[in-house]
Amino acid sequence: MSAVLELAEVTVRRGQALLLDRVSWVVREGERWVLLGANGAGKTTLMQVAAAQMFPSSGAAGILGELIGTVDVFELRPRIGVSSAATAELIPRDETVRNVVLSASYAVFGRWREQYDDVDHRRADELLREVGVTHLADRTFGTLSEGERKRVQIARALMTDPELLLLDEPAAGLDLGGREDLVSTLSVLAYDTASPATVLVSHHVEEIPPGFTHVLMIRGGRVVAQGPLATTMTAEALSATFGMPLVLEQHPDGRYAARRRQHRSSVPG
Repeated sequence: MSAVLELAEVTVRRGQALLLDRVSWVVREGERWVLLGANGAGKTTLMQVAAAQMFPSSGAAGILGELIGTVDVFELRPRIGVSSAATAELIPRDETVRNVVLSASYAVFGRWREQYDDVDHRRADELLREVGVTHLADRTFGTLSEGERKRVQIARALMTDPELLLLDEPAAGLDLGGREDLVSTLSVLAYDTASPATVLVSHHVEEIPPGFTHVLMIRGGRVVAQGPLATTMTAEALSATFGMPLVLEQHPDGRYAARRRQHRSSVPG
């Protein structure tokens, strides 16, 4: 399988702040990665590099066979599907759900004078069905629950049939029911062989959908561990990532759970 994302010793500095420190990482076709780390670990910065929205200060970033710095990123970005809090803020609250998805064909937020073909309309309706929000097609985006908005954003990110899908904390702000609905949707996408290579950013192992194949853990802008999920996701690596002793459990359905390790104090006899 060919690489869709290839970072070599990527470092990002902003002023005196070191946001990423010599990160090397390869995502190949068909892989589904989860990116784990605490707040401030560098996850969002890494996603901005992967989305061709930020240039490395040093090192090399190859995306979909193109080297960042030598290619027109405005031609590259439509090949990358992105769902994030930043993109959600750009969606007009009075736009219908169907148009939120449909307008991704022109990489715009909100319909104006664009003309869409029948194939665009069919694609939008197909994606709304795929993420389970067909019944919301004529609702306005601003009237949706947070969980419904997250599903619509994923459909929008898939509209252009991207070769790389980046989901930056899609479960943030969701209640338990909303999170579980979203995890189920993402699991269906993960098992679909037609889905693009995917990177899911999260703080929580509980949000990792079954069907994801690899994990990258970062702390302080540096890689702690990376590789196949089944062998790389360990209590030791997770503890190093979050800077505290953690207990990791994996349930029979493939879902994970983590909690802090409690030290038992001795009780006098």
